[in-house]
Amino acid sequence: MNSSIFGKLAEDAVNFLFSHFRGGFDAFSASLGAVIKLLEDGLAAVPFIAMLVILMAVALWRRGVVFSVFVGAALLVIHYMGLWAQTVSTLALVVAATVFSLVIGVPLGIWGARSNRAEVVLRSLLDFMQTMPAFVYLIPAVILFGLGRVPAVIATIVFAMPPVVRLTTLGIRQVREELLEAGRSFGSTDAQLLWKIQLPNALPSIMAGVNQTIMMALSMVVVASMIGAGGLGEYVLSGIQRLDIGIGFEGGLGVVLLAIILDRLTESFGVKAKKKSKRKVISTPTTPPAASKAVQT
Repeated sequence: MNSSIFGKLAEDAVNFLFSHFRGGFDAFSASLGAVIKLLEDGLAAVPFIAMLVILMAVALWRRGVVFSVFVGAALLVIHYMGLWAQTVSTLALVVAATVFSLVIGVPLGIWGARSNRAEVVLRSLLDFMQTMPAFVYLIPAVILFGLGRVPAVIATIVFAMPPVVRLTTLGIRQVREELLEAGRSFGSTDAQLLWKIQLPNALPSIMAGVNQTIMMALSMVVVASMIGAGGLGEYVLSGIQRLDIGIGFEGGLGVVLLAIILDRLTESFGVKAKKKSKRKVISTPTTPPAASKAVQT
């Protein structure tokens, strides 16, 4: 089956990058691979009991006793199935992809919020990134970076980044104009408005974007097991290849339990940020103190 002109253009672009910038891609792949390995080794060095206690304590702090008990039971189930090493590997990949997605995505979201033209361009690009099937990202990632965890993380970043960009832009654009006017009236610069008014008030929306990015990264890491990502996805893929329902179910259960833990924990930070933002808005006077005194006199 021959590809159309669009397919040939995409193929030529990837081949051009591979031919002219292969050394740069190899250096970047080595650097990113070292970061991923360092993160994975660090998580793997923590004993299971210590990780169990830490995550249960965080769950107790963020969501209460019931969720803390659930986290403990979920981790014990994963350990009982013999999937703790795979879970740590998957968690390392998710953390790496999420961090890079936030480092790139949040500034892009801020840029989109402050420029209408940038927002139009980013919206079109993000629509393309979100609607393109996830498997398609694996092809250029393998060509440019080879097999393994590095191309898996690269493909995951591209797939998981759109939510945090969109919700950062949305959160900043939804900040009340009265707050911005109050800041300008006190002589705040654009940078001060961004850091002291816009970002704090947009934090609930940004945290929702972080939550969605983590969930999408987890789903993509499982898909990326096809190119050697490892972790729980490789366990699921093994079940598919062998038509083994038991292995597939255990791997899928591990992914589900990890997803629930990450989702509820990140969601709790967004809910708390939203409550703080509401309290600040309620406690902020609608008129400056000097103006209220003038009205009273």
